[in-house]
Amino acid sequence: MTIASCWALLLGMALIMLGNGLSNSLLGLHASHQGFSISATGLVMSGYYVGMIIGAKLVPVMVQRVGHIRSFGALASLASTAILVHYLFIEPWVWWALRFITGIAYAGLYVVAESWLNDTADNETRGQLLGFYMLIAFGCLAGGQFLLNIASPEGFQLFILISIFVSIAVMPILISVNRAPVFETNESVSIIQLIKVSPLGVLGTFASGIGAGAIMGMGAVYASSIGLSTKEISFFMGSLIIGGGFMQYPIGRLSDIFGRRKVIIMTCFVGAVASLGTIMSDASGLLIYLQIAVIGGLSLPLYPLCTTHTNDYLTPSQRVAASGTLVMAYGCGAAIGAPFVAFYMELMGPQGFFYAIGISFALVSIFAVIRSTQREATAIEGLGDFKPLAPAPASVSLNPNLELEEIEAASGASKVEIQTSFEELVYELNSEPAGEKKE
Repeated sequence: MTIASCWALLLGMALIMLGNGLSNSLLGLHASHQGFSISATGLVMSGYYVGMIIGAKLVPVMVQRVGHIRSFGALASLASTAILVHYLFIEPWVWWALRFITGIAYAGLYVVAESWLNDTADNETRGQLLGFYMLIAFGCLAGGQFLLNIASPEGFQLFILISIFVSIAVMPILISVNRAPVFETNESVSIIQLIKVSPLGVLGTFASGIGAGAIMGMGAVYASSIGLSTKEISFFMGSLIIGGGFMQYPIGRLSDIFGRRKVIIMTCFVGAVASLGTIMSDASGLLIYLQIAVIGGLSLPLYPLCTTHTNDYLTPSQRVAASGTLVMAYGCGAAIGAPFVAFYMELMGPQGFFYAIGISFALVSIFAVIRSTQREATAIEGLGDFKPLAPAPASVSLNPNLELEEIEAASGASKVEIQTSFEELVYELNSEPAGEKKE
């Protein structure tokens, strides 16, 4: 199965991600222009991630009942309508509700698309498909930022443009000749059990959500508060996302060579220092774009790095079960991220944006150092290859490190089997001598 055979899905997702990338920055700027306080804006932006958490649970049930095509069409229509209503009702509580609805819709769109992509791929092409999908994701999210220059963020035109993107995204899928797959939901593992297996992996995933929620939700607000023009804001946010996409593979490759935990420590330490340096430098012009690209390049790869760290301990069935739980941890962090940054910006002014991000980096780095005194690192030769993953439950199925037969077997595992396997893993880890325990 080639990429060409998936053109409908990829085109549809490209349009959706363009709209999503534009909407994050547009809503932050429009909220500021409408007189929303920074705290209110932070809460509004958090609604999206709360919806993502709920959507990841509800949508699989919906897909099983009505199918992929109907689910995709209904969710796209919901997202298309929600963005238009933002312009009609300028109230923070209404916007929070609309962002919540949008989060449910987008979570569903990602789950449907990624499960569909997985069904169309085979063991030989999934690696290529995953790489192309991630390229589209980062490219379109970044491209959406530059669409801010088409019209004023204070007007209605950009709201309509986002609605058009999301509405049109359905068309390629409806005319595609590809059959809709049979959708199967996977059993998940509790967050408590996963923490027992890899405390650092779960905490790091949670922290990566805080960083992503803060940056994507409040980045444009910060840029506006320091006096950047709309054009400059688009370059600011675009640089952030491009930096995050560009650093995925270098950081991941370093973790294959030196070990996950060491790279997590160094990435977060450098991120904390870079955040402090950004505050102290008072940069402008090209330098500020370079600085935010570095921050994005260190924060956005943290999710796949921490999930890969967790997956190094797990069997294929356990990885599939853990994927939804890790996404839940990420979503909870992201829901906190924007209000967390908004609090610091209210307290300390615009530079509170980088203070909050720096604190998140520092806490993960410190916790990783503490964990290094309690468990030895996993042997380098025992690590799987790093693969970038999007924070969506179905993304693990696109990981070429897992054979399709393993994924199918994992999908058929019962809840009791999953729980038992994790209990055995936790017992095994805790039974190792102190000097031999690995994380």
